[in-house]
Amino acid sequence: MFSKILIANRGEIACRVIRTARRLGIRTVAVYSEADADAQHARLADEAHPIGGPRPQDSYLRGEAIIAVAKASGAQAIHPGYGFLSENADFADAVAAAGLVFIGPPGHSMRKMGSKAGAKDLMAAAGVPVVPGYTGTDQDPAHLQQEADRIGYPLMIKAAFGGGGKGMRIVRGRDEFLAHLESCQRESKNAFGRDRVLLERYVEHPRHIEFQIFADAHGHAIHLGERECSAQRRYQKVLEESPSAFVTPDLRARMGAAAVLAARAIDYQNAGTVEFIVGAGGDFHFMEINTRLQVEHPVTEEVTGLDLVEWQLRVAAGEPLPLAQEQIVQRGHAIEVRLYAEDPDAGFLPGSGTLETLQLPPPSRQVRIESGVIEGDTVTIFYDPMIAKLVVWDEDRPRALARLRGALSQCRVQGPKSNIAFLERLVRHPAIVEATIDTGYLDRHLDEFFAPAEDDPSLLLAAATVALLQQEAEANAAANTRDPGSPWHARDGWRLGAPGARRLDFEHDAREITLEATGNAGDYAITLDGTRHTIAGARFAEGAASLRTDGQMRRFHAAAFGPFIDVHDGERRLRLRSADGPRRNAGSAASDEHRIRAPMPGRVVVVKASPGAALHAGDVVLVLEAMKMELALKAPRDGVIAEIRAQPGEFVEADAILATLEQ
Repeated sequence: MFSKILIANRGEIACRVIRTARRLGIRTVAVYSEADADAQHARLADEAHPIGGPRPQDSYLRGEAIIAVAKASGAQAIHPGYGFLSENADFADAVAAAGLVFIGPPGHSMRKMGSKAGAKDLMAAAGVPVVPGYTGTDQDPAHLQQEADRIGYPLMIKAAFGGGGKGMRIVRGRDEFLAHLESCQRESKNAFGRDRVLLERYVEHPRHIEFQIFADAHGHAIHLGERECSAQRRYQKVLEESPSAFVTPDLRARMGAAAVLAARAIDYQNAGTVEFIVGAGGDFHFMEINTRLQVEHPVTEEVTGLDLVEWQLRVAAGEPLPLAQEQIVQRGHAIEVRLYAEDPDAGFLPGSGTLETLQLPPPSRQVRIESGVIEGDTVTIFYDPMIAKLVVWDEDRPRALARLRGALSQCRVQGPKSNIAFLERLVRHPAIVEATIDTGYLDRHLDEFFAPAEDDPSLLLAAATVALLQQEAEANAAANTRDPGSPWHARDGWRLGAPGARRLDFEHDAREITLEATGNAGDYAITLDGTRHTIAGARFAEGAASLRTDGQMRRFHAAAFGPFIDVHDGERRLRLRSADGPRRNAGSAASDEHRIRAPMPGRVVVVKASPGAALHAGDVVLVLEAMKMELALKAPRDGVIAEIRAQPGEFVEADAILATLEQ
């Protein structure tokens, strides 16, 4: 076994590898960019070395710099994590040429999977089911159009050298093919350096089922069961679980055998994932092999009780697989969701900024947290905006879902916006509860995962008021007296100081909410939108607000931090800001009718209009690349372009004015 390894990655996966290495007595070396000088992975490793600027191409994609650090530090092997150089065959070969061990498959295996087109041809020859399509080298748009017409619609355009959901488009009719082709090729070129694509028949309402495989250098290859990742938005996985409620024992056996066959077809070693697309009738087709550890590997670990990173290290060190196929036993059900800094209400726009508050549930046998940040850290614009992976395990799927709902209710993020509320609605949606979701469901029915406008927030507002006024009372007590006999020293919930009326102003999603409260000693009347609500026995203690209304006692999770109050009733979440905080300039909305701003820092990749061009509302003016995704910036109204203030390739700051319309 190795005595020291280097981790060529960052964030939660680097921290994850460090934990296993430390348990095995292996010293770790981290590398970090200028943006990650204070990052957790750099702090957790035994030593950490800078490798360049904040952009990935200036740091985490600099294979030669990483290898130089490994050799200088005395590391014997390099773990690539996922993303960055993890599936780069040239890097794997360079590691080996430097006399180090690459903790992953050999370069020649990666090359066979590096091209989706070549991979499909190879799998078909090996007897693994594949989806019909076109994988040829002739990339002339006219020829691709001809092939698309032959395959029929709907079809999928996919980046031949891509992954992670990048460079993929669904085409439902002939007239939209060329536009989608251009967009797919551009995204593929930006993300992977090549614009070659392949075409394949699109399976309607498919499930995404993947099998974790492992192989060693001694000729052994097995699978560790399946994960279902059908809950996706724009090809990005949102929820992963194991085992799949859709897969029958017979289907599991056939798919598992096909996954092992795929591994043997490319002389595979170490950890990998064979991804299949599965039709409603149980027909399955090979999609790709991810030649690395997957983001969602913890759900497999939870149901098998195995440490996949430890297996990676042992296989890379030349040991045989620790277990044979018949020794793999699964127990219970595990589910993972990804907590991101993003704004679902703004089209899931990635966010950045300081995590002023980050509260996650305490780890236990049933709850596992994988994160590369802590409270006070910064989510930067240069990398994936993941905050944490929340993984739960229980004896069966219904209990695991209940466990996940409870864990999510304890999550709070302040700073950049997050997708917590979206995830809470997701895990309560019938398509998840009944295990009927397919890979396109979220994109087809996204509106179902947002809070209905008719939701009555009155009880949540009452709980928020308890939390706010308790915070105020404690502040007053600290400021005015240290006398234990003083009435201000009491901690009996919220105190108005007099039975007279008190007006409270909140902001929620740019909506102003005003209520009036009267009463004292825990018994109050709250008037909201002309409706009077009677509250009795209100108390706030240990993060929970309790109160009686309509003859029933209700309990809420509640937390107040700065001007914000976060309340949760077990199903719904309400985030409020005290209206005393800073407000948006009332004139900004009107001024933005004439301006197109950058919603976040990023790089301009395309400028589609020029001064003097006439536009309709919704026409794309520029395309911005930020946090691994393209954002189309559109005209806010009909008009004529007055000025373009950015050029392709230029980096811009958040809120920068990129174009203006004539007024």
